[in-house]
Amino acid sequence: MKELTDVDATAVILTGPREIDVQTVALSDPGVADIVVEIAHSGISTGTEKLFWSGNMPPFPGMGYPLIPGYEASGEVVDAGPDAGFTVGDHVFVPGANCYGDVKGLFGGASNRLVSDSARAVKIDRQLGAEGSLLALAATARHAICAPIAELPDLIVGHGVFGRLLARICIASGKTPTVWEVNADRMAGAEGYEVIHPDADPRHDYHVVIDASGNGDLLNTFVSRIAKGGEVVLAGFYPAPLTFAFPPAFMKEARLRIAAEWTPDDLIATRDLIETGALSLAGLITHQSSPAGAASAYQTAFNDPTCLKMILNWEH
Repeated sequence: MKELTDVDATAVILTGPREIDVQTVALSDPGVADIVVEIAHSGISTGTEKLFWSGNMPPFPGMGYPLIPGYEASGEVVDAGPDAGFTVGDHVFVPGANCYGDVKGLFGGASNRLVSDSARAVKIDRQLGAEGSLLALAATARHAICAPIAELPDLIVGHGVFGRLLARICIASGKTPTVWEVNADRMAGAEGYEVIHPDADPRHDYHVVIDASGNGDLLNTFVSRIAKGGEVVLAGFYPAPLTFAFPPAFMKEARLRIAAEWTPDDLIATRDLIETGALSLAGLITHQSSPAGAASAYQTAFNDPTCLKMILNWEH
């Protein structure tokens, strides 16, 4: 593995709130269980990454600047340690890496090359192309729906890329949900389910509501729309404290569940859904950018409602 240990990487770096640069960084030497991956595509998260970009992320382990963002990356293994379990030429998904010395790699996937513990990588079909970088987001949706204590939702709030993945996995699991969306630019694109504005929905008997909007101010609305004993699942990331009126929740005997990020088992199960054709990732990537245009790409990803998913294309 020695021939690649002294190679630098080109990476997107958040140098401070709303400050993005593309710089050359040194990579850590790979170990015997590590792989070196040439990244082809990396995704921009409109949840946690937006909070780091805007400076609104609450204190979080490993946070700070300078920081390399990105936890949605896919590419080719170009070197592998003897204990890695991968071979050169394998195509893998990697949920970021922390391999950049003094530059924080809390996420670390927005780079043309990275060193990762092989246990964090998942082999995927090369034919997925840019869609392979969506695996973590799809696995997070799967985790929210298929956790041991979870029940399939009948209402999903938000029709961004995460809400669409929730709906598709729900359908693959045997239930057709209703989806709420208030932005006209995101009403289209449903596949086998209905998208409506909440004002046009008369129902107040939903059993399970999953929020994919990340809008904590809607918690009282969710409680008002569930049946007695119904559940509200918070699947976004909410930087501000959440509050709700207790009497309506008391009358409904409401249940509240928080869905965190994917687990390794979710990654494998979601990959299998994709490979068997039960889950499609088509139509979710609406924008791509070269790394040189990263500053503009992040602005578009976070502020343009027509942008479902922005991908940085590192191939060229």
